[in-house]
Amino acid sequence: MLPLHDDQRSRRFPFATILIIAANAAVFCDWQLRVGIEKSVFEWGLTPSTFLNSSWLPGMAHMVSSMFLHGGWMHLIGNMWFLFVFGKNVEGAVGAVRFLFFYVLCGIAADYLYVLFSPASRIPLVGASGAISGVLGAYLALYPRASITTLAPFFYSLRLPAWFFLIVWFGLQILYQAAASSRGHHGGDVAYLAHIGFL
Repeated sequence: MLPLHDDQRSRRFPFATILIIAANAAVFCDWQLRVGIEKSVFEWGLTPSTFLNSSWLPGMAHMVSSMFLHGGWMHLIGNMWFLFVFGKNVEGAVGAVRFLFFYVLCGIAADYLYVLFSPASRIPLVGASGAISGVLGAYLALYPRASITTLAPFFYSLRLPAWFFLIVWFGLQILYQAAASSRGHHGGDVAYLAHIGFL
């Protein structure tokens, strides 16, 4: 299910949300594509096995930088679309500065959760998904009765209650993680543990 828009009018212009989207797009388009996606991911992504053996400052630097890196166009566009749909109203409720701090703290917490459960992994973790999952959790708490217009399979649009859409989304992350764990790893190419850290 792809969210198209909600029925909530933002209380203010979403400066912080737009800034985060612009920063992610700039990093991907101006730097990652120039130096190479794979090289940028391995140099500045968060690798759990390396993080646990590094000093505090470099480890935190990679935790933050990993939130602004993406593995491809669809990874970037999907994350930024979810952030735009849900982030603007969360920012409207809490203000731009608090939203920025909340976003970064959610991303760090989600990354740290993934490291705890996959300490030996040598696969870099990148993407804004962990931080955005925190934003989705905040949206669920702030606007449980909002309606989300969603694109369903076969290009059919549905209006769903926000609480239903978001609980289904979180539930799918748990199912995906359970399936990955049953195969003997913690998520493969997708860090579902980072997605569900705020459930």
